Amino acid sequence: MDEIKNYKVEKVDYSKILICVDSDDFVSSKNAFNYACSLARHHDAELGIVSVLETGDLNIFQSLDPEVLKERRSEIKKLLGLYGQKAEEFGVKDVHLMVTEGAPGTTIVEKVIPSFQPDLVIVGVEEKNRTRNTIGSQAAKIVNNARCSVSVIR
Repeated sequence: MDEIKNYKVEKVDYSKILICVDSDDFVSSKNAFNYACSLARHHDAELGIVSVLETGDLNIFQSLDPEVLKERRSEIKKLLGLYGQKAEEFGVKDVHLMVTEGAPGTTIVEKVIPSFQPDLVIVGVEEKNRTRNTIGSQAAKIVNNARCSVSVIR
């Protein structure tokens, strides 16, 4: 109790925020994106927007077909472009768009976070998990393994 008597609340500032958007779940991505943009604008922070092409979701024939991968990458880049545009329209000044491939949680923890070096990562919870008090396995992987703060948004 003595420790808190002399404690003074310190302001937390963020300079780099990473938002993970899921091209297959707009509802959870939208909520997390709104939160990320609000924080980025408030803190005048860089905003990294990442989406992961889940190659594990493709069947063996799709994953071997370069045209399927090229088309899927193109769709994700287009989607990220729209997110970037919305962030800038909202007043976020410094937006970085990133497309990567692999298992989302692992790829974000092992590649994106070390490369972008955010102060805060924001992830949304999949809509299908709303009825249970759980977060998705990819969000859990990020929460449990990231070396920075992570906010999970419903």
